[in-house]
Amino acid sequence: MVTWRGRDHITACLDAVAAQDRPHRTVVVDNASDDGTAELLARHPSAPEVVRLPRNAGYAGGLAAVLPRMSTPLVAWLNDDAAPEPGWLAALEDALAARTDAAAATSWLLRPDGTPQSVGVRLTADGHGADLTELADGADGVFGFCGGAALLRTDVLAAVGGVPAEFFCYYEDTDTAWRLRLAGWQVVTVPSARVRHQHGASSNPGSPLFHRWNERNRLVMLLRCAPAGVALRELARFAVITALLPVRRLRSGATAGAVPRAANFQVGLRLRVLGEVAGRLPAALAQRGRISAAGQRARTAVWREWAGR
Repeated sequence: MVTWRGRDHITACLDAVAAQDRPHRTVVVDNASDDGTAELLARHPSAPEVVRLPRNAGYAGGLAAVLPRMSTPLVAWLNDDAAPEPGWLAALEDALAARTDAAAATSWLLRPDGTPQSVGVRLTADGHGADLTELADGADGVFGFCGGAALLRTDVLAAVGGVPAEFFCYYEDTDTAWRLRLAGWQVVTVPSARVRHQHGASSNPGSPLFHRWNERNRLVMLLRCAPAGVALRELARFAVITALLPVRRLRSGATAGAVPRAANFQVGLRLRVLGEVAGRLPAALAQRGRISAAGQRARTAVWREWAGR
């Protein structure tokens, strides 16, 4: 699990992991917390192995930092504000044992009131990763796993390129699931693997930073994983909307709702996203080449199978 200033909520997560009935190794990546988290971890009776980073590398960076240390055949990703129910780890392990064609198993994440937050991730027609809160009748699976609570095959994860540390936070799970599918692997959802999740305890969904990471990482993910036409279309669409926003605001005047007020419709934020995507373009294209070299399925085949579902 990865934590940053998690003192107020990580104890519930550690207690729940310690209560699992399958043998496991607990590793906590502390992203340079300065709120007493380190002292709490040192005192916890489960004695987790703690890897303290010199700076906050985000969720993706924290996972990437410890992946080379993992010697177990399976590795779980778990948010520090998530508390798995007893039997969670066993359910995920059993699911992967039964599905040798699957490289990842996703939990069912529940909000504190018990309503579903995510039973897996779907791929939208414009290349967003979106949480599914239910499975449609006859649905035969989910595109990807929610990184808040999932189990993956360690060797397969490493073989497809590991975790994209440069994402910092958000879309590292959808990007990873996409690469797994391109390599010919499946992702399964496990209804009996249930986790209570506070969601956003150490981040601020809806904030400018949240939207900046989301928008940037989605576009970089598309450049890495999507068919070229889809990636170029969505990048162009983002740029055109950014250019037209000032015009729309001038034309609409005081008309309520003409331009959404959300942070991801702020021109400055969108220009910063475009600049960051441009700066990451050479690396993204190089990664795209490596993903293609390791791939077993065509990008267009994966896109046609899952986009819009």
